[in-house]
Amino acid sequence: MEKAFARYRLMSFITGTTLLILTFTLILNKVDYQLWKKMHIFVAIVGIGHGVVLYPIYMIMCFALALRARLNVGLLLLMLLAGFVPGLAFYMEHRLALKLGFAKERS
Repeated sequence: MEKAFARYRLMSFITGTTLLILTFTLILNKVDYQLWKKMHIFVAIVGIGHGVVLYPIYMIMCFALALRARLNVGLLLLMLLAGFVPGLAFYMEHRLALKLGFAKERS
């Protein structure tokens, strides 16, 4: 189960980071449209990468962890929702680390 959680953790950070980048660029679209137009190719690449490549891999890691750890369906749905809500992926990863006993102790 440790390897499944490690894979989930990695994909959670990557997916959460790309989602935060997309959120930032969406705000930038409203604040400084000229700068956003210059970054449009970057936004398109990150957006396609998040939606077509990273999020499906993240979903697979969520299902794999949920099956191995025998998590309930509600928690699985929250894990899947974390790929859509900016910042929620980091929170869910932290809560799952605490729940499953993978949180590192602070000295």
